Amino acid sequence: MTDDLASTTRFTDRVADYVRYRPDYPPALLRWLHAECGVDASWKIADVGAGTGISSKLFLDAGHEVVAVEPNAAMRGAAVAWLGGNERFVAVDGRAEATTLPDASVDLVSAAQAFHWFDQDAVKAEWRRILRRQADRKPGLVAVYWNSRRLTGTAFLEGYERLLLDHGLDYSSVSERYGDDDHMRRWFGAGLRGMARFPHSQRLDFDALRGRLLSSSYAPRAGHPRHAPMLDALARLFDATAVDGHVDFDYDTRVFAGTLD
Repeated sequence: MTDDLASTTRFTDRVADYVRYRPDYPPALLRWLHAECGVDASWKIADVGAGTGISSKLFLDAGHEVVAVEPNAAMRGAAVAWLGGNERFVAVDGRAEATTLPDASVDLVSAAQAFHWFDQDAVKAEWRRILRRQADRKPGLVAVYWNSRRLTGTAFLEGYERLLLDHGLDYSSVSERYGDDDHMRRWFGAGLRGMARFPHSQRLDFDALRGRLLSSSYAPRAGHPRHAPMLDALARLFDATAVDGHVDFDYDTRVFAGTLD
């Protein structure tokens, strides 16, 4: 199995934790796309690598029509169970590099947390194919965004990073997949329209923190020799840093938008 293929299945046994404990995205992100990039509610969205539908819901709540493209059947099923009652939502079995969508059928391609698993060269041709030009002949847009967990700033955040380095399975290699600002500038090239960063946070009790950790693909599952030591370390970290029974899991949500022409 190639790494690319593994990326479509590595979350299959984590769907329940993913649905319950993964963060959403701040409404400021969508307000920025509307105000700064000219997106409006009439635009149809292809949410590529939609997972359980967290990113799709952001656009549905703003009135968009959304087609969620997701190759993992368990995650796609979770998205349909959550959002399938909305007539503006549909989910399809497709990959970022082969969406199955018709030519010139969407106005904006949304790529959230899953972007770092894609073949970032191959997706460009596919996304150009499915994007249609607007009424003013301007090309459709691509928005790439994700939540970057803060690594420093509080005792909890710094301890959590140490925990992942000590107990995670392939944490370092996964974290290296996330592009920095310079990478995204190069990826968009002359088409980059704008970039922004927004603070975001989850306030978690211990059960939610445990679920948030176990939703990560690099967290060892039950039965692995690192699993119990990891959870013991998590409990110690929580006891040492929680305030009023909670910790703040802080992020910077980064968004990049532009065209692929």
